Amino acid sequence: MGTTLAVARREFRSFFNSPVAYIVIGVFLVVAGWLYFSTVFVAGQASLRAFFSIAPVLFVVFAPAVTMRLLAEERKSGTLELLLSMPMRDWELVAGKFVAALGMVAVGLLWTLPYPLTVAGLTAEGARFDWGPVVMGYLGLLLMASSFLALGLWASALSRNQIVGFIIGLLLCFAFYFIDKFAMVLPESIGELLQYLSADYHFANIARGVLDTRDLLFYLSLTGVGLALTTRTLGNVRQ
Repeated sequence: MGTTLAVARREFRSFFNSPVAYIVIGVFLVVAGWLYFSTVFVAGQASLRAFFSIAPVLFVVFAPAVTMRLLAEERKSGTLELLLSMPMRDWELVAGKFVAALGMVAVGLLWTLPYPLTVAGLTAEGARFDWGPVVMGYLGLLLMASSFLALGLWASALSRNQIVGFIIGLLLCFAFYFIDKFAMVLPESIGELLQYLSADYHFANIARGVLDTRDLLFYLSLTGVGLALTTRTLGNVRQ
């Protein structure tokens, strides 16, 4: 556990010692902020619906952008072999980098907390702002981000080129987000399977304010599979 936390601290600091974190978080906040303010102040609707509807789509792009350099750059510079030669298990290295990436996403989401606070302040007098869907919405975003980051980390481990890692990660996240959109043109049995494999479908369930164990199991399983594949890939590199 100590080794994992040491790797996480190292990677988290490296994010903010380079322009990567500021560019990714900045672009995310600009797009999310524009959607929020256009809904509240232009459309006159005190609602977070637009934010929670577009934030998952943004993660399809931003999750691979966060992870693309984590392992690909290590392989390109030759430092991965040095790390693997240390008394450290492969899964500890993977877990540390994953925790650092998830921490950066959490920092980005933390900067969006003024959105629900503002909406709560704009609630009509005598009305009660329901924080349940907001809390569940943020939990859903973290769960979705964790699964996309795990897939992006695996994509980064597959290549020495971080741009290639970004493209592979983008395709994987895109597939798991939009796969249910093809359900309507396929037989019902196949359509139900595709719907279950959709990250967007499970996020929509959580964003309604109810945490179903099936939705939680989906995200934890997808995250676990992504991290397991990354660990296996590193094992092949070690050999």
